[in-house]
Parts: sequence; structure tokens; C-alpha cells
Amino acid sequence: MDTVLKLTGCLLLAGVVCAACSPKIEENLKPRIVVMTDIGPAEVEPDDNESAVRLMAYADRFEIEGIITTIGWNCDPYPEGWAVYLERVIDAYQVDVQNLMKRSKQEGFKGIEEENGRQELGYWPSADYIRSRSMMGSPRAGIGVIGPDNDSPGSELLIRLADEEDDRPIWLCSWGGANTFAQAVWRVKQERSEEELEEFLRKFRIYTITDQDMHYSMRMDRAYSSHQWLRRDFADDLLFVWDESAWLNQNNLGKQNWDKYEQLIQGKGEMGKVYPKFLWGVEGDTPSFLHVMPNGLNDPDDPTQVGWGGCHQFGISPDGETFAWTNWEQPLKDISNAYEHKFYPDEFNDFAARMQWADTGTGNVNPVVIIDGNKGIKPILLSPKRDKVLTLDASRSYDPDGDDLTFNWWFQEFPDQTVYPTIDNPQANKVRITFPEDSDINTYQLICEVHDKGPFQLTAYRRILILLFSNHKS
Repeated sequence: MDTVLKLTGCLLLAGVVCAACSPKIEENLKPRIVVMTDIGPAEVEPDDNESAVRLMAYADRFEIEGIITTIGWNCDPYPEGWAVYLERVIDAYQVDVQNLMKRSKQEGFKGIEEENGRQELGYWPSADYIRSRSMMGSPRAGIGVIGPDNDSPGSELLIRLADEEDDRPIWLCSWGGANTFAQAVWRVKQERSEEELEEFLRKFRIYTITDQDMHYSMRMDRAYSSHQWLRRDFADDLLFVWDESAWLNQNNLGKQNWDKYEQLIQGKGEMGKVYPKFLWGVEGDTPSFLHVMPNGLNDPDDPTQVGWGGCHQFGISPDGETFAWTNWEQPLKDISNAYEHKFYPDEFNDFAARMQWADTGTGNVNPVVIIDGNKGIKPILLSPKRDKVLTLDASRSYDPDGDDLTFNWWFQEFPDQTVYPTIDNPQANKVRITFPEDSDINTYQLICEVHDKGPFQLTAYRRILILLFSNHKS
């Protein structure tokens, strides 16, 4: 638990991070992400092509600091020529962004120098900006190649990003292997002090789609991977999420619903034209940035909070030796799995609505959740008394298109909780919460989920962190 406290700088109480301890980051700024992808031909790596299209469809929600082509299960070494498949997606984005900008009534692009600064939510970057942030990373896999001959434009970019004066964390979305980041850590370790290395590591959070820093045939040889080195040697300073649930569901649910992708994604705009049919599964890498999605559902810095990328707990990782935020053990595996199934229709519909914008320049936009006059996406922290009824009012929530809204209030399930408060009429826009008097649990997490009644019935969320002031038990 010391590691957890050091990583978050906050007190974790039954999965609730004290909101008052969160970094003071402007809410209108995008989260920073860097993608490490083994994108390649559709007959080898179609899922990375698919995830790249979805990422571009959300370029207004993420500050894409880098897209680094690198190794994965099916390519060691990574063929430099495969980067053309990333270029193809960016070329398609260059066409479609003219329609996508209509979602936020954006009329043009800022200069490249300004785009390299902090980007606000809702801003669609130019294709030239995306191209300037796309580069090669480490071409080889495993801890054995880390060293003086493994530097790359990608590892150098990561060091530059960490050195920028920006309080926002940098989320590393590892679609393939994270060898490029491991190399950046090694370089900083060689050239800077121990304190500077710690400062560097604390700038980053990493979400890996399983462990792909190796060939698929040797995927159970965890010691081969540089990921194990990162978890073992830098456990106190690096927030490491190892997903073994969301990516599997994303793959399998996509295959089961492929007819919807054919109808609503493929062929929609230029990006839809380069969205290939699945081979192994559909968009298995997408949960890495769904976890960071700024939609009000979760704070990505608290991996216990369930989001579109699942939920995680801190514990022994699948290698049986190192620790990480992960979801491979029961009962959390079943809990995360259930939420991933719950959210899948909404996250697909959200993507489909954006692809309609890419195709036609018209469509639906998401509702806005306002609770007790509080507008935004950061979690709301409340400290009511156990013996008092808590009233919450979301009636001022609205839909920018004027669509009617539906509401659903629910408490997130945690492995260590069996009793939850009672919600009076959870489908209303105003609710009354009554807390159990005979429970030792003093923390709960409530979600207000709002759908509009427009095309695709788009969703928005707001999370309420409840820390009971006193239990007043007899």
C-alpha cells in the first residue's frame, strides 16, 4: 500500500481517491496520451488499424502527444515500412476532420506552434500536427535490447515530453510492447540523478494491453519482457495498469457485433474506408485510451474507478512476481467483465455517431450532466452523515440538440463491498440516497448516467465520491 500512496499522493479508501488531493489541472484541457502501436498490414495487424481510426475519431478529446510505431506480438523486429498504415489513417483523418470539426463548430486550425502547446477539449488538431507527432520507436522486443544502442525518435520524444512544464500526467497506451518507454527510462537512469529519475517516472502512467514486448509464441515468458523490469525496479514511482479483461471483451464483442461495424463504421468517411475487417478480434487495443476517456465516468488516475476501459485493483500481476494495477484475478475479473459488457453498447454507439459526423458533417452530440449546479467531468466529493438522507438533483442536465434525457443512478460494485445504499427511484432526475445503518463501509461511489433520445442514444456520466462523515451506529 505504500506504493499506492506514493503514486497517487492521496489516501485510498475502499477505492475512493480523495478528490481534494488531485492535481489542480484545468478541467477544459485534454488528457495527454502517447500511443505505442505495432500497426501493420490488415492481414497481420488489423486491430491496430481499427483502433487508430477510432482514436482519430476522438482527436478532439485527447491531446495526442505521440504515436510511436514499435514491436508487438507479430513483429520482432518491427518492419519500418509498416508505418505506412498509420500514415494512411492520418491521411484519411485529414479529409474527415473537415466534417468532424462541425461537431464543435471549429472553423480552422491553430498554427503548429500553438497546437504543440496545451489543447482544450473540443479542439480538432490538424493532420500536420498528428504527422509531426508520429515516429518510430524501438524496433526490437525484450529487456535484452534495452541499452545504448536502442534509442529511437520515440524514446527521445518521451523524454522531451516529461521535461515540459505541464502538470498533466502522460498516459502511455501500449497497443504493442512498451519497449520504447523502457528505453527512455534506461536513458534517464544513466544520465540523471535518482531524484530526477523519480520525477521523470511520476510524469507517466502506462496502460498495457496484456504484455506484448515479445513474440506471441513466447508470451508466457514474462521475464523476457521489459515490462517486468519496469514493474519491478520502479514500482514506487510508476503507475502501471496491466489489462487482462477489457481487451478480450473488446475483441470478442466486436466479433459478435461485426454486422454493426459493417453498417455503421466501415465506409463512413475516408477513415471508414481504411477500417479493415477483424482477424483476431475487433479493436483489442482500444481500451487503453477508453480508460482515459474524459466523459465523467472515471478518473483514470484511480484505476479502481470503472470506466470504458474496465476497472483494476493493485496486486500481484500475472507474472506472479511483480505488482501492478490489474484485473486478472477473481472476484474483480468478473466485476470488470460485467461492466465491460454493460458499457459496450454505449461506447460503440458513441463511435458510430462520430463516424456519421466524419461521413456527413451532421449528427448527434452527447448530453451534459449537471448535478446540484455542478457542471464538469471531474468526480464530485461529498461527505454526508450516515443518518441523513442525501438528495441529489440532476434536473438541470441538458442535451445540446434539445433531445429528451433518461437517467440511471447506480453504485459501482467493489470486491470488498456487499451492502450498498438505497436509491429512491434511480431512473429519476432527482434522487434520495439512504445509507445502511448496520454497515462498516464508509465510502461509496455513485454514478449518474444520462442518455439522450437522439440518434444512437448517446451517453454522459458524472461520478460522485461519498465519504460518510460519521456512522452514527447504535
